[in-house]
Order: sequence, then C-alpha cells, then structure tokens
Amino acid sequence: MLALALLLAGGAATGCGGRATTHHKPGTSHEQASGSVGTLLTTGDAAGHKLREVPSQGAPEVQLALRPDSEDGWNLQLSVKNFRFTPDSTGGAALPGAGHAHLELDGRKIARLYGPWFHLPAAQVPEGAHTLTVRLYADDHTAWAASGKPVEGTAQLTAPAPGASGGHGHGHGDAPSQPAQSPQPPTPGQAQADRTVTITVRDGKVSPAPARTELRRGERVALRVTSDRADTLHVHGYDKELALPSGQEATLVLTADRTGLFEVETHESRLVLTQLLVR
Repeated sequence: MLALALLLAGGAATGCGGRATTHHKPGTSHEQASGSVGTLLTTGDAAGHKLREVPSQGAPEVQLALRPDSEDGWNLQLSVKNFRFTPDSTGGAALPGAGHAHLELDGRKIARLYGPWFHLPAAQVPEGAHTLTVRLYADDHTAWAASGKPVEGTAQLTAPAPGASGGHGHGHGDAPSQPAQSPQPPTPGQAQADRTVTITVRDGKVSPAPARTELRRGERVALRVTSDRADTLHVHGYDKELALPSGQEATLVLTADRTGLFEVETHESRLVLTQLLVR
C-alpha cells in the first residue's frame, strides 16, 4: 500500500507538468485534449497554428468594429456567433465553440483577447493606414477554421500623424513614429497607483528575479515592463493584457479587486514576471 501511494503521488507531481495557469483546467482532460473536435488540417494560419476544421453550418464567426476612445487610442469590439470566450481553460482541451482570439496589426500579433472588448493604445499604432485582424482559436491554440480558411474578421484603421487630433478627441495622434528613446512620464492613472512594480526582460531573463508582490484588496498596482523583444503581458485571473513593444517601457495599471495568487507572465517567451498575492 505504501509503495502504491508513493507511485500515485509521483504521478500526480509529474504527470501533467507545467503550471496550473497555463495547462489544462478543471473540466478538461488529456483525453479531451487529444483533438476529437473537428478535423486538424495539415495547413496552418499565418502564425503557424494548425487549423481545426469544423462544418460551415454552426461554425464560429467573428466581426471586428472599432471606435476612437475619448482619451487615447481606440476601443475594439468583437461580435461573435457560435462562440464563447473561455479564459479559465486556455491551454486545455479544444472544446466546441470555445476559446480566445488573437489581435494582429498588419499581420503582426499584438495581443491575445479573452473577451469581446479591447483597448488599443495609440502608442501601439504607427502613423498611417493599417489592417486589424482578429482570429478565433480553441483553448489548445489551434485556429478554428471553416471551408479551409481561418475564422477571422478585419477592420481598417488610420492613425493620425504625431500631434494631430485625428478629429476624434485628444491624444490619439500622440504615438511616436519611431521607438522612444526613454520611458514616457507616467499617465494620471499610473500616478494614482498604490504600488509600482518595475520589471525588465532581457535575453530571456527577468530582472529582478520573479517574486511575489503582496497587495491588499482594492489597491491599484502599476506593472511597468520593458522587454528587449516584442511580446504580450498577461495577468492571469484578471484577464488583463498589454502589448510590449521591443525596447520600450509599457505600463499596465489594474485594481486588485480579487483575492488569491495570480501570475503575471509573457505570452511569447512564456516567462513568469511576478506573482500578485492579493489578500
């Protein structure tokens, strides 16, 4: 009996691997993750993700609309059909009509979306005309497809020249056309943060070394991150994301209104930056 207990304990410790926040979630299993939904095609999308073909009738659909934000950038809305966002099970099984979305600017991924709304800062969009694309993915990161094509929606966006109002409020044309040479001063929202965590990612290493940031419920924390490569920051549990331009400081301010332990990581490099411990 003792040997059996040790064997089971060892299997539980090593059988799944990875962190709970990035592996399969409650309600999914390794058997479900084997890919029984739809048909995996040999072709992939532009980012290299395999296509998961489902019948056209009843297949997920998505449309993208955007509107200028009154303070900065644009607010994007995803209208979906036959699809639901499932942030709690990302990294798990491919379940019918469930998953998340990727946002691309001129074919370059800038964010992963876990809900129908997303704020795109003006600083992330160079001057000129651009194409925004949203594409739907299953929880196992395969791309939903119908008739051999990825399920996606597009919208056109024109960013004004620096200093121009663009005719829709202030601040929309403040994005620099060249990489910033120094961090920008904090915005009013950043100045009101109770805690500021400054993190640098260089050559695949996080500085300072990842640790826990303790917060009281209701406190506001500013995450100031500079990465030497383009990436996306994600706060698990809060479903907050922030595009990280290469070599530029980016700041995400959030209110810690949930208690628990939440990981802050990068999507592309899969690095844990810190853990937010909210009491």
